[in-house]
Amino acid sequence: MLQIRSLSKTYANGVQALKDVDLDIPRGMFGLLGPNGAGKSTLMRTIATLQEPDGGSIVLDGLDLLADKTAARRTLGYLPQEFGVYPKVSAEDMLNHFAVLKGVTARGERKELVQALLQQVNLWQVRKRKLGTFSGGMRQRFGIAQALIGKPSLIIVDEPTAGLDPAERNRFLNLLAEIGEDTVVILSTHIVEDVTDLCPRMAIIASGQVRLSGEPREAIRALDGRVWKKTVDKAELAGYEQAHTVLSTRLVAGQPVIHVLGDAAPDAGFVPVPADLEDVYFGELRKTAPVAAIAGA
Repeated sequence: MLQIRSLSKTYANGVQALKDVDLDIPRGMFGLLGPNGAGKSTLMRTIATLQEPDGGSIVLDGLDLLADKTAARRTLGYLPQEFGVYPKVSAEDMLNHFAVLKGVTARGERKELVQALLQQVNLWQVRKRKLGTFSGGMRQRFGIAQALIGKPSLIIVDEPTAGLDPAERNRFLNLLAEIGEDTVVILSTHIVEDVTDLCPRMAIIASGQVRLSGEPREAIRALDGRVWKKTVDKAELAGYEQAHTVLSTRLVAGQPVIHVLGDAAPDAGFVPVPADLEDVYFGELRKTAPVAAIAGA
């Protein structure tokens, strides 16, 4: 169990990135949802001991990560949003190098480890290829391989599927799901589907604060019977946004289709639709941002 209490961070420019964040994150896949600038990456870097918070605590199974950073770094794996590689080095050589840096100095043990990791992330057949020739999804799978060195009890992945094509995204998410069976895996993303597909527990963060945490299905159930859909004219859109709680707007065949939150149909033409995690997400964001900022999200 990862326990985060009263975590705060304000940067030198005055931006308060985290505001008294409290979270309990159990073993398994945990989704951290939020828009760009919500504070997700700040939280991930702080948990990974790459930056100091202004206050608060982070404890993993009794280990104070902020007080003992050396021990903390032995227990966690981290795949940041921007993961650079040496383009002219092969996947096998680079992973071998990372293993040395993580303290796997015995040659035989390291060889077995590198082989096992490359097979686990389905890169064994391309182990001799230079990393610069890898696709985005292959680079992300290599990133997970390096994060798994040392059998970490906590793995942090920050926006891992951004920019991946559907096939690579599915391959990567399947890999995360396998890893998440016996360790704490934090999936930080703004892609709602990633959390819907993978995570039995999640939190939504916006403007540096946790707005909701718990099970996605429970959050969705709370909106059952309260989400309504209608296709409207573009000229009518602003009026609906003023008069109703518009969760989201999406153009379908050039016409705005809106989801509205309400205990009854707002007016003629609205039909009920099953709630989903996207409705929950946009509903929470709407509480913290102007409608125009999220309506087309």
